[in-house]
Amino acid sequence: MSQFTVSGEFRTRDGHQAFTRSIDAENENVAREHVLSQFGAEHNLNRTEIEIDEVVAE
Repeated sequence: MSQFTVSGEFRTRDGHQAFTRSIDAENENVAREHVLSQFGAEHNLNRTEIEIDEVVAE
C-alpha cells in the first residue's frame, strides 16, 4: 500500500471548510473513495457536498 494525501473542501452551514487527510490505499481512486466515505460518515455529508481538489502520492 502507498500513502496518499487527499485535500479539498466540504460544505458546512457557514460556507466551506478545507481539509487534508493522509490515507494508506492501493491507488489514487481507492484513496479518493475512502475519504468520501469517511467524511460522509463523520460529518453526515453526501458525496456531492465534498470536493476533492488534489490526491498526491507520498
